[in-house]
Amino acid sequence: MPRGLTARYRILAMPQSLALVIVHVIFSTHDRDPVLSHPTRHDLHAYLATRARLTGCECYCAGGVSDHMHLAVRLSRTVTVAKLVEELKTSSSKWLKTQSPNLKLFSWQSGYGAFSVGPSDLPALRRYIQTQETHHAKHSFQDEFRGVVEEVWGGVRRAVCVGLIGNLCRAFSPWDCGGP
Repeated sequence: MPRGLTARYRILAMPQSLALVIVHVIFSTHDRDPVLSHPTRHDLHAYLATRARLTGCECYCAGGVSDHMHLAVRLSRTVTVAKLVEELKTSSSKWLKTQSPNLKLFSWQSGYGAFSVGPSDLPALRRYIQTQETHHAKHSFQDEFRGVVEEVWGGVRRAVCVGLIGNLCRAFSPWDCGGP
């Protein structure tokens, strides 16, 4: 630096809020009843992706089987996971009731699972969601969800279930699912 000059520090204000939060969302039908037929599921996946986008989020993939759904979603910086899931489940439940007389009493289970995913893991998550039919020919939903929880929490023996997929906590026995 030339003699006599002093450095000036500038504090740059961030002109906008930025976020890249990708979540794997899982929720099931009430009592995990297998009530979602194949044609209904196809339309439901499109409906859920559209509703996620209407909240300002980006739905990378939606899929599932007759008793539960999976979504890979990038959260908007202004939307919480709870608000997103509430919107998805409430609106899709109302929509499903109009699709078939068999779904007139349809409802989702009260809980859900939401797990953060790194951008580099998104392609694998998309493949996983897209191959749910094949996956569930070999694995039950309970085994699948237990595997997701064990992968995310890496062998932690205590899970806070707080209504996650209803009675799924029984599948974790002897884990303590009573809360923190």
